[in-house]
Amino acid sequence: MSAPTPLHPTNPRIVRLSHEDNVVVAVDPIVPGATVEGVTASARVPRGHKFAVVPIAEGAPIRKFGQIIGFASRAIAPGEWVHEHNVGLGEAKGDFARDYRFCEEARPVAMVPETQRATFEGYRRADGKVGTRNYVGVLTSVNCSATVARFIAEEARRSGLLDQFPGIDGIIPLTHGTGCGYDIQGEGADILKRTLWGYAANPNMGGVIMVGLGCEGLQIDRWKRAYGIEESETFRSFTIQDTGGTRRTIEAGVAALREMLPSVAKAKRETVPASELMLALQCGGSDGYSGITANPALGAAVDRLVAEGGTAILSETPEIYGAEHLLTARAATPEIGHKLVEMIHWWEAYTARNGGEMNNNPSPGNKAGGLTTILEKSLGATAKGGTMTLAGVYRYAEPVTAKGFVYMDTPGFDPVAATGQVAGGANVLCFTTGRGSAYGCKPTPSIKLATNSEMYRRMQDDMDIDCGDVLDGVSIEEKGRQIFETVLRVASGERTKSEGFGYGDAEFVPWQIGAVM
Repeated sequence: MSAPTPLHPTNPRIVRLSHEDNVVVAVDPIVPGATVEGVTASARVPRGHKFAVVPIAEGAPIRKFGQIIGFASRAIAPGEWVHEHNVGLGEAKGDFARDYRFCEEARPVAMVPETQRATFEGYRRADGKVGTRNYVGVLTSVNCSATVARFIAEEARRSGLLDQFPGIDGIIPLTHGTGCGYDIQGEGADILKRTLWGYAANPNMGGVIMVGLGCEGLQIDRWKRAYGIEESETFRSFTIQDTGGTRRTIEAGVAALREMLPSVAKAKRETVPASELMLALQCGGSDGYSGITANPALGAAVDRLVAEGGTAILSETPEIYGAEHLLTARAATPEIGHKLVEMIHWWEAYTARNGGEMNNNPSPGNKAGGLTTILEKSLGATAKGGTMTLAGVYRYAEPVTAKGFVYMDTPGFDPVAATGQVAGGANVLCFTTGRGSAYGCKPTPSIKLATNSEMYRRMQDDMDIDCGDVLDGVSIEEKGRQIFETVLRVASGERTKSEGFGYGDAEFVPWQIGAVM
């Protein structure tokens, strides 16, 4: 990536990402008549959008990042704004094919020497995992028990139950909209069961209460047997029907919390290596700067974490579509690469049978921010994953057991994607955004990274780090170091902006697949 050209009224700043590119990105708005790289603009180009610097024939590829992001739907002259009106995906004609080059770029990780490794202050759990927070969760087996779960948490807060336990971060009602009315042997049921187990087992959860109705498809007793869960000081379950209705269930829930909290409060922070971090990678409200600033900077932080022996989870399969070949080339084994490609094919079939297409993503907000096609968005989103070898590929909400850089199959909708990652074991999360996403996560703290300084200033109450200064000369490596150090501080207890607001109770959204009957 070349540095932005100096700001000048008739010579606005631009960024060229590769010498192979036939478009550049506008850092500042370009007005008609302005000169960019010796080319005179014939139309207004909004900030974050693309500008043609050479003639592009109809049907010819549009290149950004040195990669194909689409095809000219008509001839494009130098100086034109390049966006939806003159760019298409081209895939229907077979114009875009990926060479997966399995394992060609995989390489051993150069680990940080033991004596130089970073640490943080975390909660070591009985199973050996390490938490960054100490929450109690009130989970539900079915939507029919959601209100009672919220009532339990509200009554516990109203009564001041937590006042004598300052080491507990809070009591979270984690409710959802399903649990019955579907094939209880199907894929949707399996996903929900994995998700609930993953949250119950996440190391940021010090204790859990599970509340059901009693007659639902997802039976708590069967779920407990499937995962070997037993009632204990830190896990309790009951149903509204067996307990005797709403009021008695609320009373039973609060009583269970009262008995549970002293055990949860025994957890104390201790110094642990950064290798115990499992970092979820998210992006939402992306813009034309995402793949230039925040995403590659987060990728640099990921490379450092992996070198420390930690784990980072890239997700959102619809938002790596068209860039998956960059990941398969980094796969540690052909089997890992093929598993990722199989997920891509599943999504192609899934969207087709539901009357959609993969290019339905980017969203209108993404396009307003300068992203034109899913190929362009995916190339920028994939940068969050850094450069390390792909060590594993996981289904949604599947427990992540590998160390290093891994992939989890999720939708692109941020709350659903992050829910799967937290269920997989993520104990901290980084979320890049260009348009300005208001998101938080419990029990896993979410660090918000702004892709541009204008949005950071406008939404400073929600943003933790400004990555827009990359456009002013701060290196990707330096910004990656800042992100990594922030992750360590947050993992040690520093509160993020979204935690300050109390975000996270409503952002638990398991992926729903299958017919509702």
